[in-house]
Amino acid sequence: MHKFGDVILGGIFTFNFFTESSELYFTSKPNHPICFGFHPLGFRQAQTMAFAVEEINRNSMLLPNISLGYNLYDSCGNLWNSLSAALSMTSGSGEHFQLNESCYGYPPVLGIVGDSSSTRTIAISSLVSLYRVPMVSYYSTCSCLTDRGRFPSFFRTIPSDAFQVRAMLQIVRRFKWTWLGLLISDDDYGLNVARSFQSDLAESGRGCLAYLEALPKINDLDQLQRIVGIMKKSTSRVVIVFAYENHMLNLLEEVVKQNVTGLQWMASEAWATAINLQTPSYMPFLAGTLGIAIRRGEIPGLRDFLLRIRPDNDTLSTQDNNLVKQFWEHIFQCKFVSPGMEFEGQTQERLCTGNEILRNVDTEYLELSNLRPEYNVYKAVYALAHALHDLLQCVPGSGPFKGQSCARLQGLEPWQLLYYMQKVNFTTDFGDQVSFDENGDVLPIYDVMNWMWLSDGSTEVKNVGEVKELASEIDDLILKDEQIFWNFESKKPPKSVCSEGCPPGTRMAIKKDNFNEAKFITFSMLVFCAVWVAFIPAYINSPAKYADAVEVFAILASSFGLLLALFGPKCYIIILKPEKNTKKALMGRGKPIS
Repeated sequence: MHKFGDVILGGIFTFNFFTESSELYFTSKPNHPICFGFHPLGFRQAQTMAFAVEEINRNSMLLPNISLGYNLYDSCGNLWNSLSAALSMTSGSGEHFQLNESCYGYPPVLGIVGDSSSTRTIAISSLVSLYRVPMVSYYSTCSCLTDRGRFPSFFRTIPSDAFQVRAMLQIVRRFKWTWLGLLISDDDYGLNVARSFQSDLAESGRGCLAYLEALPKINDLDQLQRIVGIMKKSTSRVVIVFAYENHMLNLLEEVVKQNVTGLQWMASEAWATAINLQTPSYMPFLAGTLGIAIRRGEIPGLRDFLLRIRPDNDTLSTQDNNLVKQFWEHIFQCKFVSPGMEFEGQTQERLCTGNEILRNVDTEYLELSNLRPEYNVYKAVYALAHALHDLLQCVPGSGPFKGQSCARLQGLEPWQLLYYMQKVNFTTDFGDQVSFDENGDVLPIYDVMNWMWLSDGSTEVKNVGEVKELASEIDDLILKDEQIFWNFESKKPPKSVCSEGCPPGTRMAIKKDNFNEAKFITFSMLVFCAVWVAFIPAYINSPAKYADAVEVFAILASSFGLLLALFGPKCYIIILKPEKNTKKALMGRGKPIS
């Protein structure tokens, strides 16, 4: 998607989920991968960037007499595509397009909005940082991206996982849950979250993990059966999941099979509002879920902009029109006939006319009551625009560059815009402040969501609070406890603690007969030493004919003493007290006594 302007902003979005690569022969230039599996929400996020650019161009107070343009690429959920797009935008080697009536070419990109994946963003940011091109991600949360040494030009309008972990722990502490299960995705996102979660949990000293498991990237049934089996056997009632929607879909299939109920689920922002999980088959298990979600925002005028899109629009380039046709075919479940293609008999799908009415279709593309990633895209575009506006307000002689000079629109370099990005500070029409700290992180705030299962069988994901950072390392949790739906008979929060506390008038009695390896090793050494200490005077004072017998007796006594002291207690527990041969018993849980 392209639009000409005095300054061009780049964007990387996921229009399609999958790619199909052609074979490599190393004798010719490889073809671009074929993308398929259209993603309407990814397309909507790209349209939000286009809308923000158009809105800024109409605003006489922001960048007056300057027109913004854009050059948007499809990552297809593929690292190669994302890197290729980033390299094209930063090096000026991308596909040329019509700039205006008389010009055709590829203008420089001064800032990039994207990507949606932490793994892809790590690779892209490493590349664009070499050119000092500002890059603002709307969905990449990995805390590793705060490393200014590795990613000096990276910013984001979504809080990092470091705050997401702290926000989750705030909710956990609110309900005094200390015995937790943790599931993560097996990638940069999940592994970094696990590291932060364990570190923060240990530092607070207010809880411990019953288990930590990485969900497989593919639908590995053996792995999923093993993980769900662990969840089923565990005494932890709270399961925290930092993973994506596709991981949860695979996991829930096995949860339903094994009928694992009675759990309190906690959702990371990656699936806290996922519509595909809110189904009648899953809600008996997921109802009552608490999750943290990206801050919701409102973007007036976006719906009308989305409804303007039509195939064969005269203002669209051929490439853009092909993308719109792909969108149209997905929404209306029809097919456009390509020139020279015989349609009849090739497919059962109906023909697209291009005159279908978009506003009459019930589609998530037009469901704008829950704008979260789109709101982050909107803020990212405005952050770049405000940085450019501040740059152009510079007065020669008092500028920040060499000799107190200012940057000029003609010959503007990305590193000059980068300087002003660090100082951006504005408030959106929705009332949210946007500014970046020294690591490129935005002022963090999350909505707290609760999955409600209503009496008529329908589902509502309701905002029941928010958690935000007031100052460094100081988090504020506002929660409407009385509005939370709990999927338990008691209609109250479950208990999930490492050990139950004692009722009034009782004390904790520690269990003394558990197996303690160190204790029995010490005792066996004492037996061994006692035998050989006694052997010395007995051997010296024994007549010659009995000396060998005393030595043999000492050897046998010390050997049997070691065997009995080391293995006797183990055999006793295994054979006579098998109920104590459990993890719970070994951890020495106490029980209250009067």
